[in-house]
Amino acid sequence: MNKNSDQPDFDVAVLGGGPAGSTAAALLARAGRRVVVFEKEKFPRFHIGESLLPRSMGTLEKSGVLPAIEGAGFMRKFGAEIAAGCGGSESRFYFKDGYRPVSDSAFQVPRAEFDKLLLDHARGCGVDVREETPVAAVDFFEAFARIQPEGDRKAVTASYVLDCTGRNALLAGKFASKRNYAGLDKIAVYAHYENVARPAGIDGTLTRMVRAKDRWFWMIPLSETKMSVGVVMDTATYRMEKRSPEECLESSMAALPLMAERMGGSERATPVYASGDYSYKNTKLCGPRWLTAGDAAGFIDPVFSSGVFLAILGADHAATAIDAALKDPRRASRLFANHAKRLEKVIALYLGFVKAWYRHEFIETVLSPREFFGVVPAVNAVLAGNTGAAFALRWRLVLFHAIVTVQRFVPLCPRLALQPANT
Repeated sequence: MNKNSDQPDFDVAVLGGGPAGSTAAALLARAGRRVVVFEKEKFPRFHIGESLLPRSMGTLEKSGVLPAIEGAGFMRKFGAEIAAGCGGSESRFYFKDGYRPVSDSAFQVPRAEFDKLLLDHARGCGVDVREETPVAAVDFFEAFARIQPEGDRKAVTASYVLDCTGRNALLAGKFASKRNYAGLDKIAVYAHYENVARPAGIDGTLTRMVRAKDRWFWMIPLSETKMSVGVVMDTATYRMEKRSPEECLESSMAALPLMAERMGGSERATPVYASGDYSYKNTKLCGPRWLTAGDAAGFIDPVFSSGVFLAILGADHAATAIDAALKDPRRASRLFANHAKRLEKVIALYLGFVKAWYRHEFIETVLSPREFFGVVPAVNAVLAGNTGAAFALRWRLVLFHAIVTVQRFVPLCPRLALQPANT
């Protein structure tokens, strides 16, 4: 506690300086709050998840960092495209064509640069940023929380704690509330490449997802020459193939003509990384004097670029709830519970789309030349970060999932093999 008063050292302690932590910290500092961020690493550092969604632009503008993002030279992103691994069937989804679009573009961002930019902005807003400072323990008391960094560093106190520690999910570990999603035991293998072939114009900015029979690929352009490329498959399949990450990625791309054609002539610019066991939920998103946001609240899957989007959205909601609780502590319990409910609802929306993505019928429906009552613009809206608050969007999403279910038994849309005919 502050030696000169009964007040904690800070209004808010944010654990983790990634997109969720730095965004929430900047928003709270701009609201006049005393904020400290504990980040275990030194930025910049390599990270995956490089695609932003248009719905995040409003929060980034509110935090004051958008001009810096616009001036950093990041590539503008105008949508996404989905292709079937069998070839001959693909669709482009431009953000401008989505249901009630808020913006026609977002950004493709190398996370090392983007995350450092956000953290530096929080520091510039007056946040006490402490890099290379892992947190050993957090203890909660009636009137404050105490955060103990690792080593011989001095503990600090804060009125509230926001856990943004990513997959480490510090408070989920403390409360034993981390649970894996059934049926999503996947592994991602990825790297950055130079000189990958791509279309000219805005089509060269799109996030490309290629769905094969038992795996899918992402291709995210990061600059005029660099691209993030990855493959996602069942962990059981990866183990059965008994290949190194490098062998897995290279052989997977070579086996699919759609990927091999694009990758011919490219050069790998980073090591090949592998991440598994990443689909989980935190069943306890808030409590007395604490909230969670970002991957500390849960992570579903790399598809649809939902990770950074949910991090920024959760940071916005959490910062609003904490600021209101500081104004009137009697409302804290209700404010935090409402934050958790909103976050659970959005996570459930994307979880439904992720589970559908791994069914052949999903790809057959979104790549169908037939249009059903505007469901494609509705799917496009979700790809842009629309969380389905409007009834007109919600019923279209319900209809879309119904069509996908019917497609499993009755071919409303053409069937797709999702692999070349000669394999």
